[in-house]
Amino acid sequence: MLSSNKDWGFLLGYRLYVLAFFVFLAAPLVAAGTFAFNDSEFPALPWQGFTLDWFFNDSEPKLGVFHDRRLLRGVYYSFVIAAMVSTLSVAVGTCNAFLFVRHDFPAKNALYILMVLPLVIPGVILGISILVLASSVANTLDDGYGIDIGFLRPGIFLVVMGQFSFITTITSLVITARLKKFDTAMEEAALNLGAGRARVLGTITLPFLRPAMIAAWIVAFLVSFENFNTTLFLVGSESPLTITMFDRMAKAGSTPVLNAMSFLLILGSGGLALLSVLVQRDRTPD
Repeated sequence: MLSSNKDWGFLLGYRLYVLAFFVFLAAPLVAAGTFAFNDSEFPALPWQGFTLDWFFNDSEPKLGVFHDRRLLRGVYYSFVIAAMVSTLSVAVGTCNAFLFVRHDFPAKNALYILMVLPLVIPGVILGISILVLASSVANTLDDGYGIDIGFLRPGIFLVVMGQFSFITTITSLVITARLKKFDTAMEEAALNLGAGRARVLGTITLPFLRPAMIAAWIVAFLVSFENFNTTLFLVGSESPLTITMFDRMAKAGSTPVLNAMSFLLILGSGGLALLSVLVQRDRTPD
């Protein structure tokens, strides 16, 4: 009887812990999404009534997110940067996967640690380091040789390089994990039948890696789109959404239009995350 009570108490405590954990995670998201529909100029209680003005209204003071040109411009720059970073990261990550899985070379373990290291370095440090390096090179070339290299100044190029410096580690790990499950006997059979290495790569190996590559691209896109710490130090006049929202908060305070944008980002991020899971689950062999 005593053992049964202990088991029941443990089960109850476990369930309460899980419930509290997910409430802690979801409560801020629910609050942000809820105030996006509040008919008030301030994202706070009391509830003034349901409205869609913060999405579709085309005039002040309730300018909707779909008519806010600055926010839409930030979405555009974030999309461009995220697409560039994720594509570049998947390409390099795929090469890294082949390098560390298929080849042995001196200092392989040390180089692998260096590849993973950016994940544990704070984004602020990465941003400052890249900015200092790029600015030093640009200033040296400009002062010493009169060569002005604009892409080494704060702007989209530096933002892409800054995000790429740690996001490529994520894609490398995702694709490496998939490549380790590959049976090289399939490649050997194709080579014995007369197929060239390029054809084997294109028809056997890369199709096997495709689910991981797609999932890695989605994860990289999401991480890039929401990045703030590294981007803050490298951004120029083309401000992505995270910087635009930060500037709006700093100058005008929190407004429901930011809640509306947050609600759309929650839906978009959740949809892409679900797609990433489905891609890997549906195509992973038993």
